[in-house]
Amino acid sequence: MGGETVPRGKRLRLDLPVARLTTGNMLSLPITVVNGRKPGPRLWLSAAIHGDELNGVDIIRRVVKELKPHRLSGSVIAVPVVNVFGLLDQSRYLPDRRDLNRSFPGSVRGSLASRLAALFMKEVVSQCTHGIDLHTAAIHRTNLPQVRADLQDAATYDFARAFGAPVMLHASHRDGSLRQAAAKRHIPTLLYEAGEALRFDENAIQTGVEGIYRVMAYLGMVAPLASPPPATVEAQKTRWMRASRSGIWHRAIALGETIQQRQSLGFISDTFGDKPVQVRSSMAGIVIGHGQNPLVNQGDALVHIASLAAEGEQDL
Repeated sequence: MGGETVPRGKRLRLDLPVARLTTGNMLSLPITVVNGRKPGPRLWLSAAIHGDELNGVDIIRRVVKELKPHRLSGSVIAVPVVNVFGLLDQSRYLPDRRDLNRSFPGSVRGSLASRLAALFMKEVVSQCTHGIDLHTAAIHRTNLPQVRADLQDAATYDFARAFGAPVMLHASHRDGSLRQAAAKRHIPTLLYEAGEALRFDENAIQTGVEGIYRVMAYLGMVAPLASPPPATVEAQKTRWMRASRSGIWHRAIALGETIQQRQSLGFISDTFGDKPVQVRSSMAGIVIGHGQNPLVNQGDALVHIASLAAEGEQDL
């Protein structure tokens, strides 16, 4: 990787050059490779593809810190910050406002986003048999810890179930996403979503750490865990409940709460609380995300609900 060879039973920190800043300084992609003493699967862990999504950064820090090469079968390639530019700017995007997770598999002659995507595919994805990409909700939203994956693929389904997140969602591939690019190479890939942008969430981080260790145990990379995996809810259909009017949003539900059809999720009023309008769920399910900003415009996404029905559309 990057011209370096990591021997079995060793760990190596690498910095892969990406591009120069306008100051002339080189910006690099920080990578830690932990190569186990025994052969086995090769798992990549990536975070901060969106530069303001930080929970994954600390998840990877905690996982890598505890990994012992002499006890590991296979390899872990850890990239805690993929979008270094966005992290520095505390922004979801790259300097040209492109979304890196819509730029894969990339091109060495394309935009900055496309070149960074191509570098990641060449140096990381092409070396691996499995991948986990760590995310949070977008700005002003928060997510219940959840895994999104192509559950119609048998290998990916088993991979996702091994993670043991509270919710497991079937999600089709988005054009230009890392998950789509990996799927075209027949690499089972999970997308872990938890918490909110620009904040550390201890529950989201710990759930992610434990899920990664469960996955490594499932793959035979580490010793089996003593504790059984927690119960996982599988969902095929999700929908955002949206604001019917503008005003002040008073949310009455919490992440992980079970919702009945037509149940009130809260109400929208003016600044004095007059003329409140109830917001009701159009379906039964579990709350997997919600907006954090009480100031809403008509049509804004308020509460994200996953149905437990077997069939249906997605509105992720």
